Amino acid sequence: MLSSFNRTVRGLVLAGAAVAAAAFAGPALAQSKVAVITPYLAQPGTQFYVEAFQAVAKEKGWDVNVIDTSGDVAAVISRIEDVVNQGVDAIVINVDPAQVTAGLQAAKNANIPVVGMDAGSDPLLATNVTSDGVAMAETTASYVVDRIGAKGNVVMFVFDAFPPVQIRGAKADEIFAANADIKVLDRITPDVSDGGIADSRAKMEAVLAANPAPGSISAVWAAWDQPALGALQAIEAAGRQGEGIVITGIDANPQAREEVAKGGNFEATVAQDFTGIGTAAAEAVAKLLAGEAIADPVIFVPTKLVTKENAAN
Repeated sequence: MLSSFNRTVRGLVLAGAAVAAAAFAGPALAQSKVAVITPYLAQPGTQFYVEAFQAVAKEKGWDVNVIDTSGDVAAVISRIEDVVNQGVDAIVINVDPAQVTAGLQAAKNANIPVVGMDAGSDPLLATNVTSDGVAMAETTASYVVDRIGAKGNVVMFVFDAFPPVQIRGAKADEIFAANADIKVLDRITPDVSDGGIADSRAKMEAVLAANPAPGSISAVWAAWDQPALGALQAIEAAGRQGEGIVITGIDANPQAREEVAKGGNFEATVAQDFTGIGTAAAEAVAKLLAGEAIADPVIFVPTKLVTKENAAN
């Protein structure tokens, strides 16, 4: 009888302790909800960032909602407001923060931290994880200058609506302008709603048609790989690949690496560490969820030049 009573008491005590422990641990063990919002999921680089972010999030047990607005930057604001109302714990954006201020302000008012993943710097962001766009553009623009002997006509593909790409174009502008015998023949902003290759090809075809003489175009500098690939397709379709038109891009996505490895017109690109950017963005979110502050407004992830010699690596 006494033994049975002791077992009952012991069971009640253990059960009570378990309930108390669960109640204490509940908030710490609750699954964090994170929203990743971008209008650029059609871009390979963005896909790689997001995949890397999701991999870390899975390890940490987060509930991640990836929202693609399919090229609609304005829609990002309402999507941010939606997830704020849903009570997410953190938000990650891949868009110009200056274009979504209203959404970022809504997040701030709700005390929800926002991290930029290859976005742009802004006081409303806890930090922005990205590559050094100035350094990448300097690398590829200088490559073009060297390859064409600082003389000739250059076609540029840019996208000033997105800060990480805008600063690349600005740096390339500066480098080409510093060479008196280099003329920027055209500065093209392609439609990126489908990734950018098709419209870049169409626009490059128009440039080729307007400049039919062999040697009239010395190089194509692209602020990212998709326009470079589109330009390459146009040059090859026009049968002008033998003119020595030098093409450079930035990102080193798989298709670009493959073309660079062939040793044709597409000679160089810069490899961003997409996995590194996504991973670093996730680690920044983890710190914020843990209540830690992030001192650096920008976190740079290293890059490297890719040419025929190392494209297969």
